[in-house]
Amino acid sequence: FMTQQQWKAFCAFKKEFQDICDLWKNKYSEILKPLQKQIANQDKVPEYPIENPIVYNTALDEVSQSDEIKLILIGDNPGKNEQLEINKKYLVGLSGKIADNFFKKNIELQTDFRKNVIILNKTPIHTAKTKELLFLASQNKEIAELIKTSQIWMAKKTVELQIALNCKMWLVGYAEVKEKGIFQEYKKTLFEEYQKNEDGKNAYKNFFVYQHFSMNRFLIDLNEFSSSKKSTNKTLETKLNELGTIHKKQIFGL
Repeated sequence: FMTQQQWKAFCAFKKEFQDICDLWKNKYSEILKPLQKQIANQDKVPEYPIENPIVYNTALDEVSQSDEIKLILIGDNPGKNEQLEINKKYLVGLSGKIADNFFKKNIELQTDFRKNVIILNKTPIHTAKTKELLFLASQNKEIAELIKTSQIWMAKKTVELQIALNCKMWLVGYAEVKEKGIFQEYKKTLFEEYQKNEDGKNAYKNFFVYQHFSMNRFLIDLNEFSSSKKSTNKTLETKLNELGTIHKKQIFGL
């Protein structure tokens, strides 16, 4: 369970996150919705209703002080299923199922994906596909600024939360974190937050980077690493830490 201090920090984060999402939603929904629809059509995404152009993760409201948070998992941004009014939760589609099954299968990690993991994103702005954020940014200066601001906010607050909860953090999906990707601002801010002080530097040791759960990339990558000579006779946790560190070095340098 969480200590009084950790619970306080979590509740403060949750409230701030909800407030900022509401603020952005009220201010930008009218500009965002038509652009989100336009790019989804251009990308030949099957028709779907855009109900929440900016998505706060309501799964956070189900967390209680008696829950043990072992991991903060960072996805990209809310997709089609996530933004639906009936969901308003992150990683509820196929990728989420793959992640859930991974933890169910690997009991030694002692992690319930829906109980012990806080799921956040690099931005709460919805698009059917992550790369469509680049289109949104190219169409409207205000939205470009919002995409940038939201990444800075998420990166700062997420590191603060990780430090407060003293848990691991996984960044899952790094294609758009690389140079010229839409998540440059997130990457830069995250790294700066980690380098700020001793707490940040210690938390950075518990920060790992992986391929995305979508299209089974995470598992394929892990299996390839597991079958390499480097990782025989090691526990799954050790393999995960080593693989996550390799990708962290690739993306963030040393």
